[in-house]
Amino acid sequence: MGEDAEDSRPGLAVTTVPAGVLVRWTASDGFASLAKDQPGASGDSMKVIVQAAVSGLLVQLGHTVREPEDGGDLLVLADG
Repeated sequence: MGEDAEDSRPGLAVTTVPAGVLVRWTASDGFASLAKDQPGASGDSMKVIVQAAVSGLLVQLGHTVREPEDGGDLLVLADG
């Protein structure tokens, strides 16, 4: 299975990059559909909530987390 196929799967994905690891979250169709039906919620707002929760947890565990310039994903920097 190619890397592009992996990127389209829903859920959290962690990919090793030279600076550390990249954490990406993709909503499933079912989750996106549920979010769409909630007042004031959108797929983008749900992604922001998940990103904030994951980022907060990683920071609490002592990791350095950055949002790359292209946005949407989290970059967890390698120690060093």
